[in-house]
Formats: sequence, structure tokens, C-alpha cells
Amino acid sequence: MKLRPEMTADALTRLKRARGQLNAVIDMIESGEDCRATLTQLAAVSKALDRAGYKLIASGMRHCNAARDRGEDPEMTEEELEKLFLALS
Repeated sequence: MKLRPEMTADALTRLKRARGQLNAVIDMIESGEDCRATLTQLAAVSKALDRAGYKLIASGMRHCNAARDRGEDPEMTEEELEKLFLALS
């Protein structure tokens, strides 16, 4: 399934935010900051990446369901979407 802007806007916003957070974590490690603060920020980055992935899966599911409702064959099967979902967990 091709990613379309209407399907990816939320995920892209989350990924851009995560990129900034990851840069901050790298800076924290390089400057020898507190371990707890660094790991807290790293956990936030990880969660942001997970949420972006879930957003993409959810958008794909909505897109495929809409295709089915229109009587079209969806670009991906439910099994394919489930496999991708499980790969994130």
C-alpha cells in the first residue's frame, strides 16, 4: 500500500517530534548528563516511534476498510495488516 499524505500526516508529525527528542538524547549522552534524565527521554522517543507506527497501521486499516465499503479490493489483506501490527508490538 502506498503511503498517502492524508494517511501519514499524524505519524509524520510524531516522527519529526521524535527526531528532535532523539537528537536531544544523543546530546545528553555526549555531554554526560544524568542517566535517569537521559533514559526518561530515550523512553519518550521509543514511545513516540511506537505511536507513529500504530498511527500508520490504523490509517492503513481505515483505508482498506473504506475500499471494502466501496466494493473494491483493498491494497492489503487484514492478515497483512495484522502481521505489520504485530511486528510493532
